[in-house]
Amino acid sequence: MKLKQLTFLIITFILMAFGLPKNIQKKVDKEIKEHYNIDDFSLTSVSIASDIKKNLPSKFEQDNLFKIEKDKKLLGYAYVAQAPSKTAQFDYFVLLDKDLIVITTRVLMYREEYGGEIGSKRWLKQFEGKKSSDELKYGDNIMAISGATISVRSMTNAMNDLLQSLKILHSKKIL
Repeated sequence: MKLKQLTFLIITFILMAFGLPKNIQKKVDKEIKEHYNIDDFSLTSVSIASDIKKNLPSKFEQDNLFKIEKDKKLLGYAYVAQAPSKTAQFDYFVLLDKDLIVITTRVLMYREEYGGEIGSKRWLKQFEGKKSSDELKYGDNIMAISGATISVRSMTNAMNDLLQSLKILHSKKIL
């Protein structure tokens, strides 16, 4: 086997070994394709130094913050993470424009019997247009949902943490 082919196989294996779970990746790809009305794009993981990561309110793993590019032109960013519900965690996705303003949010996978209403597009719409200077407050500028109090507070806290983290990353010229 030629060195070039071997290198390709190794890189392919590494990329497949890490990254988002396949079911989550499909949902993220679908949201990006729908929003930007494109079929072809690249997701590049944003690397954050460990000394910076430890001081951020949000958790940044190897593969949960991505640059979205088409033809090497930055379109925006995608963030995928988990937040706690009553007894489990739910996966959520945040699509940001290149100025780090929230375009849309989605609950990708909810694992509880109750509280799944936070996945409604109507409720999630209130995060659209939020930026790092915004502060979200449950019951004030974020609507409550009867029967989903824990999940609503958790999503609100997660979004606040993300917005604060984005502010820090932008100030350090990482984004």
